Amino acid sequence: MVDLRVLLADDHPVFLAGMRQLVDAMPGMTVAGVAATGADAVTVAASTVPDVAVLDLHMPGLSGVEATRAITTRNPTIGVIILTMMDDDESLFAAMRSGAKGYLLKGAGPAEVTQAITAVGNGAAVFGPGIAHRLIDYFTTAPRLSTDEIAGLTAREREILELVADGHNNAAIAQHLFLSSKTVRNHVSNIFAKLHVADRAQAILRARRAGLGN
Repeated sequence: MVDLRVLLADDHPVFLAGMRQLVDAMPGMTVAGVAATGADAVTVAASTVPDVAVLDLHMPGLSGVEATRAITTRNPTIGVIILTMMDDDESLFAAMRSGAKGYLLKGAGPAEVTQAITAVGNGAAVFGPGIAHRLIDYFTTAPRLSTDEIAGLTAREREILELVADGHNNAAIAQHLFLSSKTVRNHVSNIFAKLHVADRAQAILRARRAGLGN
């Protein structure tokens, strides 16, 4: 099995060194590059094309949100996790809108961080327990959008979107629907285009607001 290649970006040298040590010690992972600013993170991501990028939210120059948007716009296959001290809704939803597939607080333990890297590297979206509860509260209290928002999808695309909303990656969806991975990937790309979203995290938000998913 090929190691997950991970980019780490944080402007605190001690924390960055600790993260590098954590990833280096984890079987199945390798550090693809490190950066201390948002701009450097974008540059390193472009040159190394990691599977996962773990970014701080507040860095000199480009913020983590801006860096995430630049990284995912250039290469949507890179899964970005925001690892931050910021526990407010504004930061959380800004990160998700920028294309982040994960959001963890820096109080998370080593196992939680490495599990999140593995999950995002495999195509899932991951949020810390407290963050996940706030998202659930948001979806259960916010008014649902009309299903007209997904009316442009074909029956197969709606079926796949529902599976995406339930947290399944492309490989699992392909196996469940007896389709090739390439076919599922093409359907997911069409879904993103029709919903005007950049990645799975945003598609999940749109699907949940339209009443899809468990």
